[in-house]
Amino acid sequence: MEYRQLGRSGLTVSALGLGCNNFGMRIDQEQSSAVVQRALDSGITFFDTAQMYGKGTSERYLGAALGKRRHEVVVATKFGAPIADGPDRATGSRRNVIRECEDSLRRLDTDYIDLYYQHYPDSRTPIEETLTALDDLVRQGKVRYIASSNVAGWQIADAEHLASNLGTERFVGTQVEWSLLKRAAETEIVPACRRFGMGVVPYFPLASGLLTGKYSSGTPFPAGSRLETVPSLAADATAENFATIDRLDAVAKDRGHSILELAICWLLAQDEVSSVLTGATSPEQVAQNVAASAWRLEPEAIAAVAEVLG
Repeated sequence: MEYRQLGRSGLTVSALGLGCNNFGMRIDQEQSSAVVQRALDSGITFFDTAQMYGKGTSERYLGAALGKRRHEVVVATKFGAPIADGPDRATGSRRNVIRECEDSLRRLDTDYIDLYYQHYPDSRTPIEETLTALDDLVRQGKVRYIASSNVAGWQIADAEHLASNLGTERFVGTQVEWSLLKRAAETEIVPACRRFGMGVVPYFPLASGLLTGKYSSGTPFPAGSRLETVPSLAADATAENFATIDRLDAVAKDRGHSILELAICWLLAQDEVSSVLTGATSPEQVAQNVAASAWRLEPEAIAAVAEVLG
């Protein structure tokens, strides 16, 4: 396993991180613990969860699975999931930031969070209020580093300049959807992170399974697969995307690799990427993803991918 710094910070993370969004949603505590154990045995030290995953169940399962090994790893969680109703929807407010942090610490059964993300921007709360609340949590020792998620490039720049002016902790990274099929992050988000020395943590690197090789054009989705069970994700199973997938698959096979390996390792080849998050519902999937991350793309392979993507 390769280890990298998160942007220009001193936080070291495994190049492959374990996304824990399946915990409590698709797998139970016993299965989650087995997945975490295989990840630990494989050298994964970066575990990513959130308050909204399973309404807190993911955090509980992860905390129980790590047990006494919690201090060997980097635990990332998130606050600020959108609130659909209720009198107080200001998820970035000082009140909510502190409340959600205390709740996450309790569920994770830990006294500190290594990396605390603002899950989504909050238009109701000035970002300076959120930053000062997070700065207080860092000073109290409850949080080590802070980061953003699902933001625009201008919001990255805004938070960076405000943190500098206020003298608060700054966001050291951002989490964003990025894959060979979803490349919107490359327009503004990745350049902003490059400018401000922030690490990029891509999620959905396999495009909800389209880049695993188990789907093909004109054939039904496998029973129980993500695209079969979540209709909204099937919108990306277009003829155009399948044509791109076929060309990428050829690039990988010509070099003795799979499209899954190409999808993960192409992201790892991007200078701004600190860690790529992959989910798993079984220890076998963890092992598969770890093995897939071992390929170091040659310049010629990167050029071949660029030609396909245009």
